[in-house]
Amino acid sequence: MSNRLILASESPRRYELLMQMGLDFEVIPSKIFEGFVQAESPKDHVIRLAEAKAREVASKYPDRWVVAADTIVCINGSILGKPQGREEAVEMLRRLSGQDHRVLTGFSVCHSRRGESDREVVQTVVRMKPFTSAEIDWYVGTGEPYDKAGGYAIQGIGSFMIESIQGSYTNVVGLPLCELIQMLNRLGAITISEFGIRIAE
Repeated sequence: MSNRLILASESPRRYELLMQMGLDFEVIPSKIFEGFVQAESPKDHVIRLAEAKAREVASKYPDRWVVAADTIVCINGSILGKPQGREEAVEMLRRLSGQDHRVLTGFSVCHSRRGESDREVVQTVVRMKPFTSAEIDWYVGTGEPYDKAGGYAIQGIGSFMIESIQGSYTNVVGLPLCELIQMLNRLGAITISEFGIRIAE
């Protein structure tokens, strides 16, 4: 029986982050609909979706540890999702220009058979430089904004727009590694030794 960790996400950024940690895992995306609930706070939104994704996949693989996450960008009380087209991407970047915004990631770890689970929300404050119209048009033209919450990638071309961050960098990428590894260790999902990180039996 496999004891590989499951990442319940198709995000290539989350995949890359777990890969760099040397974890033994496979990707099995959740089928949960990532919709919004009326009057739901940003924090409640990301934690609800992260937990729902983890539990949905864990119900199908009850003997495996499952990690799921959800990331959003918030500015002035509004949630920015992934832009669906050029006009929306341009509008998002105009709103972010020269402003601080918050990136929230809710993540959940679950093992159905053991009845073990935990969840957490990590927040990072990101300050953007003021953008010119030419910079926005050029960046949107690269195609990078379209599958990113808030319409930018801090680890990609979009890094030129970032003046400063307060908090976890990997949280802005999509998965706060420091907090996740601490949670996995606390739950007994992993062991850490001089030989690296291993998924617990």
